Amino acid sequence: MRMVDLILAKRAGNEHSNQEIKFLVDGIMNGAVPDYQLSAWLMAVCWRGLSDNETAWLTDGMCNSGDVLDLSAVADLIGDKHSTGGVGDKTTLVFVPLLAAAGIPMAKLSGRGLGHTGGTIDKLESIPGFRTNLGKDEFVKQVKDVSMAIAGQTAELAPADGKIYALRDVTGTVESIPLIAASVMSKKLAAGANLIILDVKAGRGAFMDTVDKAKNLATTMVAVGKALGRPVTAVVTDMEQPLGNAVGHTLEVIEAIETLKGRGPKDLEELCLSLGSMALVTAGKAKDEKEARVRLSKLISDGVALEYFQKLVKAQGGDPSVIDNYEIMPQAKHQFELMAEPNGTKWVEHLDGRKIAETLKLMGAGRVKKGDSIDLSVGVVLKGKVGSEIKGGDSLATVYADSEEQFKSVKDKLLSAFTFNANRVDQSPLVKASVS
Repeated sequence: MRMVDLILAKRAGNEHSNQEIKFLVDGIMNGAVPDYQLSAWLMAVCWRGLSDNETAWLTDGMCNSGDVLDLSAVADLIGDKHSTGGVGDKTTLVFVPLLAAAGIPMAKLSGRGLGHTGGTIDKLESIPGFRTNLGKDEFVKQVKDVSMAIAGQTAELAPADGKIYALRDVTGTVESIPLIAASVMSKKLAAGANLIILDVKAGRGAFMDTVDKAKNLATTMVAVGKALGRPVTAVVTDMEQPLGNAVGHTLEVIEAIETLKGRGPKDLEELCLSLGSMALVTAGKAKDEKEARVRLSKLISDGVALEYFQKLVKAQGGDPSVIDNYEIMPQAKHQFELMAEPNGTKWVEHLDGRKIAETLKLMGAGRVKKGDSIDLSVGVVLKGKVGSEIKGGDSLATVYADSEEQFKSVKDKLLSAFTFNANRVDQSPLVKASVS
């Protein structure tokens, strides 16, 4: 069997066998399949797709390319939540400590930035000392000791996915439903969770730019979970505009902490409460979503969820004083206001999340090629979102930049992300659909 034959077969639209998928994954792991051939195959998949069987086999192969955690000794029920990626999506930083505080241990494997979206691991590395490269034994022990862990992919857990993930980011092969589904589910299965909640993003700020595409992805992941014996619940949520107000690594960590203090943006808090309520009901820890929401809200208002976040930071080597001193994280040198036109009153009709993300990438917050370093300090804090009333001369956003030249270079692109209407505009619902 030769890798070039798999490339040619997929280019022709043929279905791989389970044995061929196994050959592919083994070749990735032992070095027999070089990056250039894997890249060609990934492009063929983007063009021709994978069947449900191929996707399940690829998921299983990537999951079993390393160790698969058995967390049954920690608790009967281990939770995990995954977002398919979006702009300003710092949900995991709030959700994991909140659910752990509610009595559901959380075992979370996360990734770095992919395409135009930010990565949870990159965000967490804004916290001085925070270690995301936990070994298998460390990961299990931490879930047992503090009821949660957030770690990056390692040589031990789903390593084949880690190799594919890095190549997808720099070869234009990110936006493939079966590749996204296999990547997400392989990490979920390898991490040993048996309560899996998926947040599938839809809109310009996501990989799936329409609700229909997002529902397709959600349905694929749920089907993969069922095929491999892990029931999965998925929701489709809005990502036409960024989630919350902050976009940028340090700024998003700050916003997550503020949300745990009960002072975060309403859409981020609402998403965490919605997903968390679903998890508590599924776990049998609340009779309905109303009861679950009340319980989760109290964990925030009483400061318990924040305490769990501090435990998480301390357990992974980070400086726990970050919850009171944001200045210990990387800071941009300058702040600039992005001003609206001086005349009239209008409402934000549309906010293009993709353009916001592309702006941040130009400022150095994203990777252009594999292995690039990123600027954790730069970013944007939005003051106007869809439905916001904007008066002449109001600030639309605060831009955190390293120089005035940098701000000037992205100013027009940022302004182009906003579309206005002379009439009042209603906000669209955050949760678009659910799949189970």
